[in-house]
Amino acid sequence: MTATSDSAAPFPQTPQFWVLSAYALGLGVFGAGVALLFMGLIGFGENWYTAPTDSGWFGGHWWWVAVTAGAGVVVGLLRRLTHLPDKLPSLIEDLERGRVDTRSVPGIVAVSAVSLIGGASLGPEQALGSMGGGAATWVSRRRRLSDEDSQVNTLAGFAGAYGGLFSSTVIVVMFILEVARSGGPRMTKTLVATIISSSVSFGIYFVVGGAFFLDAYQVPAYTFEDWQLLAGVGLGLFAAVVVTLLATVTKVAAGLFGRIKVPAVLMPVIGGLLFGVIGVVLPLTMFTGSDQLKTVMGTGGALGTGLLAALVVGKILTFAISEASGFIGGPIFPALFIGGTAGVLVHQVFPGIPLGLAFTCMLAAVPGALVSAPFALVLLAAFMTQVGTLQTAPILIAVVTAFLAMESVKYLSSRPKSKPTTDHVSGRSSVP
Repeated sequence: MTATSDSAAPFPQTPQFWVLSAYALGLGVFGAGVALLFMGLIGFGENWYTAPTDSGWFGGHWWWVAVTAGAGVVVGLLRRLTHLPDKLPSLIEDLERGRVDTRSVPGIVAVSAVSLIGGASLGPEQALGSMGGGAATWVSRRRRLSDEDSQVNTLAGFAGAYGGLFSSTVIVVMFILEVARSGGPRMTKTLVATIISSSVSFGIYFVVGGAFFLDAYQVPAYTFEDWQLLAGVGLGLFAAVVVTLLATVTKVAAGLFGRIKVPAVLMPVIGGLLFGVIGVVLPLTMFTGSDQLKTVMGTGGALGTGLLAALVVGKILTFAISEASGFIGGPIFPALFIGGTAGVLVHQVFPGIPLGLAFTCMLAAVPGALVSAPFALVLLAAFMTQVGTLQTAPILIAVVTAFLAMESVKYLSSRPKSKPTTDHVSGRSSVP
């Protein structure tokens, strides 16, 4: 049981600090281990994918559809064997509540592995977070930690799982603090625990597997000018439009799959067929999008405006179909592809906007607004592209603009609609 802290003493001078630090250290080691194993498995399993010589229209192979449909069969069977519910808490929901349903972790990991190997447009962060956060929740329950310490411990488990994947302790800590919204005394505990856990994880992961995200995308250098700050506002608003489209399509896809009258085990098969066909037509929409975005960056000018726009829409469709049909994965990696590709599209339409500016702003703004973690995504974009210090200012403006725009949309959509009232004197109805 966690020792009771002395309220008069600073947190680092209490026994509770050392207990939580010890748990964070162990969770960092565990997170690095499971991340290396899981990412290694995914990398090996994706070897079936034959990179197309033509990244344009219909550049894929039709036999891919058989693989994606087969992955759907396995996903459907695994969901039934592991008794996964139709609706699982999202990664963001688990972080916000600081707790993971440990009973679902084996099923989530197995289904997510098959989903990612099978080409679904999803990321690995759901499975990794479930393993790290689930292990922390299990330990907290066994050690009978208080509710607050259990939440802190779970967040440390997430940090351990993500420390190596995102190649930066700062990004991981900022992401968890923004999404979990820890406040008060819990803020200090969370900060310490996530720093320790993610640092240990990153150190182990880097030694074994190297940096995953660091300097992943080479963007052309450009000189910072004042007008680019205003351009950041415009790019942020465009990112908000893209995120709104993504959310709308995802909601519509969920509704459509909910109306299909077939056994639940067949739902992923239908999804696999659909995103497999889209993958044949637009091969760069397959998988997480990390490697595919490098192709977009390298050949963006040759792809053309129409194809770039189709890739943005196609990735939105494959992500929505993958989620709605029962495949499991995270939203961050697909959102990075959508944002980065949209940035290349902006440069194609408006050549006066430097490619590096458009790409980095959209790369950060789309996922930053989607998962409500603006500052973490600014750091991620800076680490992934290695842009200069001054060049991060438009990125920050774009991300904050997109974030505020999406929060405004959420606020307006959540407001109760005013009901008309009747004027008993005139008999006329009016809306206050």
